[in-house]
Amino acid sequence: MTSSDQPPSPNQLFSLLSEDAFEEAVTWLDDLTTAEDEPRKHALQAVRSHAEAHPERFDGLAAPLTTFLTDEERAIRLTTAKLFVTLSRTEPVAVLPVVDALADRLADDEAFYYVRARCAEALGYVGREHPEAVSDPEILADFRIGLSFDEPEVKEKLAKALECVALGDPSRLRHQVGSLSKHLNDEEELVRHHLCTALAAVGCEHPTKLSDGRDALAARLSDVDENPYTRGRAAEALGLLEDIDGEEVVVPDEIEADEDEADEFVRSRLAFLRGTQTEQSAGRTDDVGTLDSLRGGTEGVVDAMTTPDGEDCPHCGLAVPEGGPPMCPRCGAPR
Repeated sequence: MTSSDQPPSPNQLFSLLSEDAFEEAVTWLDDLTTAEDEPRKHALQAVRSHAEAHPERFDGLAAPLTTFLTDEERAIRLTTAKLFVTLSRTEPVAVLPVVDALADRLADDEAFYYVRARCAEALGYVGREHPEAVSDPEILADFRIGLSFDEPEVKEKLAKALECVALGDPSRLRHQVGSLSKHLNDEEELVRHHLCTALAAVGCEHPTKLSDGRDALAARLSDVDENPYTRGRAAEALGLLEDIDGEEVVVPDEIEADEDEADEFVRSRLAFLRGTQTEQSAGRTDDVGTLDSLRGGTEGVVDAMTTPDGEDCPHCGLAVPEGGPPMCPRCGAPR
């Protein structure tokens, strides 16, 4: 395409998708690869917005979209990775054919770290609903190894991906409790929370495996982790272990001091832990200590963690706390 040519119009693609004109939609994407940088970027941003509203229309388009994951422009690669996050969160089956392509970007040490982070997040969402698709040991190893990465955004997305994998099939991480527990003292609260949730998920089906993480989980209580939701998840995981081996964890009284909603989250899980220690049923409810409760409540907890008082993201409207991450936790836009 020459600079004088008009770039493909996103509205044209949307019309094709609404008409199930698959071959024509693929041709549109192929034409987009030769457009100028700015029109190409803006078109993909519009495509991503359309995917948020109509993810079901993108079945079969994941493969041609992967072309943009290796585009020469970094902004286009990042926009495309975010597009795959959108699809994998709401229509993960559409992303199944390109798991390998996403894994390649995750494993690419030369790739822009935010692209790698978003590819990890997309793989995590796929693994949550289709565990067998993200069971390759190399993918899981990339998730774990990347926890030592210096960039908070990357660590958070990798921890989230591991959480999703555990929620999809706890067996996938049952032999990794020790290695994951080493990162429970990470300075990023979302990393700590996602990993505590992943371990709690493992404990729902393989409680004895949590013995390798007992000390690290207990430290979230004895050190009084500054984030109440993380303290609660640690207590929940410990409660699952206590039910099996009976070795009591000392629970400090001061972590129940406050009366806000977040601390109610802690209290209910401390009740669960104490109930298992004393073989009482009072602490047991369907809302605590089950894989279903973790799957159903995890995203709401993360939303609560990432929406305290602060500035609203100008791109998606999320309230971002002062001193929070440099990228919006929801849409990934720079603050």
